[in-house]
Amino acid sequence: MFALVAALLLASTAALVPIAAGRAAQGTQPDRWLHVRVDNQEAKGELVRINLPLSFAEKVLPTIKHDKLRNGKITVDQANGVDLRALLEAVRTTKDGEFITVQGTTGDVRVAKQGGYLLVHARENKDGSKKRVEVRVPLTVVDALLSAGNNELDLVAGLRALGSQGDTELVTVKDEKSTVRIWLDSRSTSD
Repeated sequence: MFALVAALLLASTAALVPIAAGRAAQGTQPDRWLHVRVDNQEAKGELVRINLPLSFAEKVLPTIKHDKLRNGKITVDQANGVDLRALLEAVRTTKDGEFITVQGTTGDVRVAKQGGYLLVHARENKDGSKKRVEVRVPLTVVDALLSAGNNELDLVAGLRALGSQGDTELVTVKDEKSTVRIWLDSRSTSD
């Protein structure tokens, strides 16, 4: 179950990275930067650092035309029988609370809405594993994504909404061999 949840969360994160990557600088506000850091502890461990100004991503995203991504918007169909747009709309309009809690012998999953964020936490419990996934999505970003209309998510609007956030952790994935971290702040480096 952990593998399925982690795969779904990472796929969702792939959609959030472009969202998190763009916003034009406004007035005296400092530029916002999206950071992705991957540390692999294996023998040939690779370190990956990506630092993107949101203003850059906001300008570049509309120029990409690939598969379902066009003009800064992505067409969404049902994913594994789930209407993603309807799901996001339901989360956006419901009260804060803990929606899903699964505690099993192989792992734990928690999905909640709290303080303006959609929170997803998953942890694998088998064989002494230390695998953990944490995702924090600002609901203002969900609102902006839904502004596109039917069957589309407006990624550029999502970028702009993300840029109005303060420093925030978006995604953390950890296991025995690697760590992935995605966050937003006003620094151009990921030290």
